[in-house]
Amino acid sequence: MSIPIALDALAAEIARWDFAYLTTVSDDGRPHLLALRPTVLDPATPVVRFDAGGGRACRNATARPLVAVMFPPAAHSDGFSLVLDGVGAVDGTFVDVTVTSALLHRPAP
Repeated sequence: MSIPIALDALAAEIARWDFAYLTTVSDDGRPHLLALRPTVLDPATPVVRFDAGGGRACRNATARPLVAVMFPPAAHSDGFSLVLDGVGAVDGTFVDVTVTSALLHRPAP
């Protein structure tokens, strides 16, 4: 069972997690994952910033802006992962993700 997270509650939820995997799509269609610590730009909006270093994640997000973010299970999460879908926009070395949906994904069986 997955649990939806309201976008207006997203900043508080993200504050509970340590790091996330920013997932973009490479030129050949394969996923590219980058482990990063995100920053919530403004708690009133669902925009999450990742300092991606200006590399492949930035190139991928420029060419294919639909991205996913996954916070792996943490000690507080009872095995749930926090998963975000969004649209990435590149700003220098940063990928800013406007989150379109968020949920806690069920633990592995």
